[in-house]
Amino acid sequence: MRLLSTSNRELRAHRIATWSIPALSAELSDGSRIKTCPNAGVCAALCYARTGTYRFSNVLRKHTANLERVLNDRDGWIADMVCEVNTYHRGRWVRIHDAGDFFSADYLAAWCEITTQCPDTMFYAYTKEVTMTRDRESIPENLLIVFSLGGKEDHLIDLNNDRHADVFPDLESLVAAGYSDQSDDDRLAVIGPKRVGIPSNNLKHLRRKQGRMSFGQLQRTIDERRNNL
Repeated sequence: MRLLSTSNRELRAHRIATWSIPALSAELSDGSRIKTCPNAGVCAALCYARTGTYRFSNVLRKHTANLERVLNDRDGWIADMVCEVNTYHRGRWVRIHDAGDFFSADYLAAWCEITTQCPDTMFYAYTKEVTMTRDRESIPENLLIVFSLGGKEDHLIDLNNDRHADVFPDLESLVAAGYSDQSDDDRLAVIGPKRVGIPSNNLKHLRRKQGRMSFGQLQRTIDERRNNL
């Protein structure tokens, strides 16, 4: 069975394969739980990957199996991933985490090992793990990172100089805030202008929750409120 997926229609159009684990947290087969997005903030309540098809039993089962493979057979998983990428995705792109995030330094190191052994393939990831991924010297050149606003480490992101992405209620508010839309090609998040804008998805209940503010604005509001307590 293949480790990477091509089921995301928008990404498949650009021949981008994806790797996913459960969003936010997961219950493992032994009954224990693990946080898969440790620094999630306001995004936790607005995450597309915690609703819709991502909650289908077969999809969740696959993503959980991916996570358990990483946890229980790290070296075997790395070897199989390297083989699959170099066999089927050489010269293409892989998005790490259509759902989930770098939940530990060891997991990030595993991906760095994979990308090092797959030099002809480009990898990229959105992440809220700012501290963990900021040291570019430890991350291979073919693993591109974009910080994703809406997390507990937003305050560590330089909004003028760091490559980052924010989710806006609509295209108009995205443009008005001075961000560049990546809707035409998700890879623009890591190869286009550094201020990346993403229009909110079409799930009505999530759009109602988000209101008229971006994820970054919502997180700053919460952080300021906590700092004033």
